[in-house]
Amino acid sequence: MDTIPMSKNSAGLVGLLNKYEDVILTDWIKEMKGSVRRSDLLTDSDLRAQCSELLRAMKEGLKGGLDFQSSAWDRTRELLKDISSSRVQQGFSSSETALFVFSMKRPLFAQLRQEFKNDASALADEMWSATELLDTMGLYTTEVYQKSREEVIRRQQEELLELSTPVVKLWDGVLALPIIGTLDSARTQVVMESLLQAIVQTNSRVAIVDITGVPTVDTIVAQHLLKTVTAARLMGADCIISGVRPQIAQTIVHLGINLLDVTTKATLSAAFALALQKLGVSFVRDASKS
Repeated sequence: MDTIPMSKNSAGLVGLLNKYEDVILTDWIKEMKGSVRRSDLLTDSDLRAQCSELLRAMKEGLKGGLDFQSSAWDRTRELLKDISSSRVQQGFSSSETALFVFSMKRPLFAQLRQEFKNDASALADEMWSATELLDTMGLYTTEVYQKSREEVIRRQQEELLELSTPVVKLWDGVLALPIIGTLDSARTQVVMESLLQAIVQTNSRVAIVDITGVPTVDTIVAQHLLKTVTAARLMGADCIISGVRPQIAQTIVHLGINLLDVTTKATLSAAFALALQKLGVSFVRDASKS
């Protein structure tokens, strides 16, 4: 972005802000109503503090020109970044966050018209400069908001992946990994990492991967399951796949997927019984309790 020189008129934007800062601040806060103000998410005192600080930062930036990307505007950009990021956490929408900046236009333009009412040419120049500046600030605010929102969503997705792949210790030496939902490449990686880490930590010999909560099994899902089974075997643990329902069994046969080397069971209880058998554990019913 090319640097736009300051207005030659001594009562340019920076002079206007110095002269009418309190008036612009008051009118700006009044301009923000309803969804823009969101008193349920932000107190009036916090809103006033943000507006006041932004006006002061703008005055400092204007002293270095109208190039919003220049170092003179570092403080303003940093402030807008903080405001946008905090509003993502508070629950503001992207349009509400952008309108926080755009709502400054009417109060600023009102003072410009008053200040340059006898000089139409200077008024036009100043209003154009103010429009470009506020539009740039509003767009910057929206971009920062979107990036912050995407980061929040990314972190939430990672947390959900971790929560949706819990490794449960069923018995000394027996682990279970219930999978709920679709198994894609990214989730398979999380599943394998969680399972392998648990195998090492517990020194388990048998791992049960339960797919009762997996809605469908296609070629891709089967390949992911085979990768998980292979990884567990390389760590020295036998792997059993449980929760193979009739529909899934038919699909696997129809697709020609080879699971001959993989031990499968219809239910988690059946897989658990087999795991105990592999460990040499047996139970005897107490006849006196019958």
